Amino acid sequence: MCPKSKERDTNDKKQDSWIRKVAELEALVKEKTQREETYLNQLKYARADLENLQKNTERRIDEGVTKEKERLIMQILLVAEELDLAVEEVRKVTDTNILEAIEMVKRKLWNILHSEGLCPIESLGKTFDPHLHEAVLEIETSEHPEGTVIEEVKKGYLIKEKLLKPSMVKVASNTSSHVKGNINE
Repeated sequence: MCPKSKERDTNDKKQDSWIRKVAELEALVKEKTQREETYLNQLKYARADLENLQKNTERRIDEGVTKEKERLIMQILLVAEELDLAVEEVRKVTDTNILEAIEMVKRKLWNILHSEGLCPIESLGKTFDPHLHEAVLEIETSEHPEGTVIEEVKKGYLIKEKLLKPSMVKVASNTSSHVKGNINE
C-alpha cells in the first residue's frame, strides 16, 4: 500500500467523521429551532388568551356595574316619581314652607339622577316609537297625525342613551286613514 493511499483513507475517514458531526449538529440545530418555534407559538397563543381573558373580564365587570347602577337608579327613580306626586298634592294644600322643603329635596334627587346619566324621554307630540314608548291607549282623533303621542301617562327614561323605562303614552289614531288604507288595498 502506498503511503498516499493511507493518507487518503485517513483523510476520507476524517472527512466522513466531520460530515457526520456537521450533519448531527445541523439536525440538533434544526430540532432546537423547531422546539423554539413551538414554544414561541405556544407563548403567543397564551398571551392572546390572556389578553382576551382580560378584555372579557373588564367587559363583564363593566356590564355588572352598569346593571347594578341601573337597578339602583330604577329604585331611586320610583322614589323621585312619588316625590313628584307628593309635591303636586302639597300644592293643592298650599303650605309654602313644606312645599319649598319638598321641592328642594326633589331637585337634589333629580340632580343626582341626571348626573348619573338619567334623562327623560320627550314623548308628547312625537311619533310613537315602540323602542321608547308603550302605548296604553289609542285615541281616535282627526286633530293629530296618525301615530302621534298625544298624552304621556307616565314618563319614560333613558340612561346613557339606553332605555331604562319606556314612556307609557296615548297615541292618536285616525279612522279616516284606516278606511283609506282599506280602499287602496
